[in-house]
Amino acid sequence: MEWRYKQIILLAFDFTSLKHLFNRKPENPMSRNLFYLLAIAVFTGPSASKSAPPNIVFILADDMGYGDVQALNPQSTIPTPNLNRLAAEGMTFTDAHTPSAVCTPTRYGFLTGRYCWRSRLKRGVLNGYSDPLIETDRPTIASFLKSQGYSTGIVGKWHLGLGWVRTGGEKEIDFTKPVTHGPNTLGFDHSYIIPASLDFPPYVYLQNHRVTEPDAVDQAKVSFPAFLREGQRAKDLVMADVLDHLVMQASSFISRGTKDDRPFFLYMPLTAPHKPVLPHPRFRGKTGLGPYGDFVAQVDATVSGVLQAIDKAGVKENTLVIYTSDNGSFMHRRDNSDEPDHTVDETVQAYDSQNHTANYLFRGTKADIWEAGHHVPFFARWPGKVKAGSKCEATLCLTDVFATAADIIERERSNKAAPDSFSFLPALQGEEWVRPTPVIHHSSGGMFAIRVGDWKLVAGNGSGGRQAPRGKPFQKPYGLFNLNEDIAETTNQIDQHEDVAADLEAALEKIRQD
Repeated sequence: MEWRYKQIILLAFDFTSLKHLFNRKPENPMSRNLFYLLAIAVFTGPSASKSAPPNIVFILADDMGYGDVQALNPQSTIPTPNLNRLAAEGMTFTDAHTPSAVCTPTRYGFLTGRYCWRSRLKRGVLNGYSDPLIETDRPTIASFLKSQGYSTGIVGKWHLGLGWVRTGGEKEIDFTKPVTHGPNTLGFDHSYIIPASLDFPPYVYLQNHRVTEPDAVDQAKVSFPAFLREGQRAKDLVMADVLDHLVMQASSFISRGTKDDRPFFLYMPLTAPHKPVLPHPRFRGKTGLGPYGDFVAQVDATVSGVLQAIDKAGVKENTLVIYTSDNGSFMHRRDNSDEPDHTVDETVQAYDSQNHTANYLFRGTKADIWEAGHHVPFFARWPGKVKAGSKCEATLCLTDVFATAADIIERERSNKAAPDSFSFLPALQGEEWVRPTPVIHHSSGGMFAIRVGDWKLVAGNGSGGRQAPRGKPFQKPYGLFNLNEDIAETTNQIDQHEDVAADLEAALEKIRQD
């Protein structure tokens, strides 16, 4: 029986009512015939129904660049067969962007369908001890799908603040008590997370708001590598094993979901290839491109684990899988004329950047307003619904996933939900689609840019992130780039197209104020 019909029946009848209606003797034979026709339509009418809503699996890599994927960068020698498989079996979006060039605000934007700069976080990221960022009354894609009958789960990196029970200062936490605010208060039925990036303490797993091993190791008794921030670490969190552990947890959720009489939504924010670059021993030396190349190969294998779990559960045909990244890579090209990032830890020093361009042809790096900061890989596979091997060149933003999910299941959002989200379902269906409003980019330092068609206006005079000059938001002269002609953003055309720049600046200000 179709899922939508089940909902109708549950709302309209109970078993006793149905039995009474079938057994009673109607006074009017025509009424009896109409009732029987209605019953037949409800119980045996798939031809008149919509197909069951799909399961949705959203995999979010951490700091993976556009050029890290062979399907997007033919020059890459890092093996990514499983991401290549997603591209071959689904749709590749070649102009997808994160709402921010760093992780916390992108995660906020994806979950809420709202730009993070509208929240209290105007620049930078949170840490593992931070208070919750998502407002308690803010609808999320998880709470929305849950309200529409979905089983919802998250497995992976949270990095949006948690309601820790503190016994004193910021880092003085009672790990035996559940957090008071987190994924489970924002629409997730099941959660298995780490608080933030793997270079941010506390280094613990939480399952449904409880630390899995609450006797966290005291930081004074732990030897920390130079590239890790000191803080509490639980014995069950072994950094090189985290990706494998997350695959196991995600596979378990998918398996349980197939036994439930509901579609499921799984949000899987990975911890890699973000620093610390610590590939599992079985991947070390695999690519010949140093630890970073090996780590990217392990991320690809992690995707394979999730796809295998979907296949094993027998739900591939009715599961929409989306893979993307929260921002670009932190790796630089050696021929980049901008200032290098000296914060890269020692595990990456063997990285052969002359033979691999993690951020493809784009200027800059993670955190920057330049394309490398927010132009990311994006694949969508939905057998029978999304054409295999297809491509879409439309500009979209990760905030748009919320509205697309609502469109797929044909449900209206509340007025407060996802104000910066626009459905790209027509694009998934192979139709021409143009986002009805410009995409706004945002750097780690709070610099804005606006994108309309081929044109991108940078509302500042620097990178807004890690590259020099860093500049300040809304500090002129601005930069205007035609990305169709100049994807590397080498030539500022603002003097030649002052009218275009003025129109984009006005549009940016309107969107910021709305």
